Amino acid sequence: QVQLVESGGGLVQAGDSLRLSCAASGRTFSGYAMGWFRRAPGKEREFVAAISWNGGSTEYADSVKGRFTISRDGAKTTVYLQMNSLKPEDTAVYSCAAANAIAYLIRTVPVASYWGQGTQVTVSS
Repeated sequence: QVQLVESGGGLVQAGDSLRLSCAASGRTFSGYAMGWFRRAPGKEREFVAAISWNGGSTEYADSVKGRFTISRDGAKTTVYLQMNSLKPEDTAVYSCAAANAIAYLIRTVPVASYWGQGTQVTVSS
């Protein structure tokens, strides 16, 4: 069974940092672009960041540029989202996704082959 499992969420204060992880199991995701999305209460899901299959290209939402960094390990089975200088407006459920190409993840309506269940990030002021 193919799974993407997120971890690393929690409750932090504004200005703190968190690192989210997305671990793949059931198959190799080395050939997939990976992305992070978030959904805040009462809002639509929004794109956060994406990384190409080889880590050579990255994309970020304007709201997180300069604060968040997406990366993937050498074996390409885990994707990370380093979140610094967190703000209360970053509070959301963060989910990872896998797609055939980074272009599919940054579309207005992303097209992903696999989605994780999500991990809660809460930033208090």
